[in-house]
Amino acid sequence: MKKLIFTLALALAFAGSGYSQVLSSSDSYSGGYSNEVHANFLTLIWFGSVEIGYERYLSDDHSLELKGFINDRFGFNSEGKGKKYKTNSIQASMNFYFGDNGKGRFFLFPLAKIRFGDFEEPSNGGKSTTDMTAFILGAGAGYKWELSKNFAFGPFINIGRNFNDDVADRFSAVELNGGFNLGYRF
Repeated sequence: MKKLIFTLALALAFAGSGYSQVLSSSDSYSGGYSNEVHANFLTLIWFGSVEIGYERYLSDDHSLELKGFINDRFGFNSEGKGKKYKTNSIQASMNFYFGDNGKGRFFLFPLAKIRFGDFEEPSNGGKSTTDMTAFILGAGAGYKWELSKNFAFGPFINIGRNFNDDVADRFSAVELNGGFNLGYRF
């Protein structure tokens, strides 16, 4: 599992650095910066789930975002009473920004996510395992405040359709997620 997480993190890093080389260094957006790294600190504190993202601004009004999830959860379900999530995910989205009041902006985004791993829970003296590997399509919305030249933060929420019958039987075919990102721009 550690090798898989390391490989995914390395792949995301190379993909982001390779893509950023395509645009010239003079291309800058969103307050003069074209890159942002951010973390969802709400799920980190609440669930112990790590969600780290990289956002590349393609213009003032849209950006491409890649996220990696370690210990990903289905919706807002928590562990406890013998339940254990052994899942990770990769998500890609295109953020479309609207309005600008000088302090922040709304954004909408379609997303595609791949989750892989298992969910375990006690069952009749043993363990029951659900294969959480799924392809998810969805959409979301959020708001981003630009605190200073380098820092931005804000809430987001998304809803997705899960295409795995095992997950739909155990949980639901529709999944709601959200959080609060804190990002650094460069």
